[in-house]
Amino acid sequence: MHMVDVPPASLRHHLTLSVVSHGHGPLLRQMLADLNALPNIAGTKVVVTLNLASEPFDPAPYGALKVVVVRNPRPKGFGANHNRAFAACDTPWFAILNPDLRFAQPDCFDRLLEEAAANPGYALLAPVITNSAGGVEDAVRGNLTLQSLLRRRRLGARTAALQADRTPRPGQPFYWLAGMFLMVRSSAFQAVGGFDERYFLYCEDYDLSARLFNAGHALVQVQGAIAIHDAQRDSRRSLKHLGLHLSSLAKVWASPAFWRVWWHDVRIR
Repeated sequence: MHMVDVPPASLRHHLTLSVVSHGHGPLLRQMLADLNALPNIAGTKVVVTLNLASEPFDPAPYGALKVVVVRNPRPKGFGANHNRAFAACDTPWFAILNPDLRFAQPDCFDRLLEEAAANPGYALLAPVITNSAGGVEDAVRGNLTLQSLLRRRRLGARTAALQADRTPRPGQPFYWLAGMFLMVRSSAFQAVGGFDERYFLYCEDYDLSARLFNAGHALVQVQGAIAIHDAQRDSRRSLKHLGLHLSSLAKVWASPAFWRVWWHDVRIR
């Protein structure tokens, strides 16, 4: 894999994007139109995975982007789809995007890449995520313990106070970055084996964050970069999604990555 490591100019030299659509249609088209309009985007590779074989998609309107279309004959999991997209990555950074993101900030990716260039120890970065009304979403979360789930349930999902200081420093408790928008250093992603495909949906972002953290990499939310996402929270409305969520939680709590993170947090208290 050929890597280029110079300060941001044209995004195509630094960044490959991956987005998976599950029949998102208009939302996917809106997001790609936002990307297509960004400055410095010309020629940037975007791997668009259509997880439903019947979903119509025309890449022609997004002429500034180098769109690579992958059409699945059968749906794959979140991790499997992005791992396959990563096989097409030939840049130092790989960005995982939800199809319902919006980009109102024209230099969002530039800010992330500038932060990464200034801090070689960073392996996983994310912007601040707001909803369409401007409220800050909980895209940074503490360790995925039962206590944290109960606390989140009690206080509500938008616990913006937890995001006040998310710069890595020695002795800091573990936190994870939510998977609607992640920018990962390609070499680090490859070294830890990408996403764990045993997670079909939910908790893949936690697992990746934990394994990168345990490998000695820094995770950071970049306060100057902003993207928009209105959370769907399907597991609260669908028994199928709730079942997948519970199955993923069981895998997390049985994983060595979780217990290493738990022990780290215990030791620094």
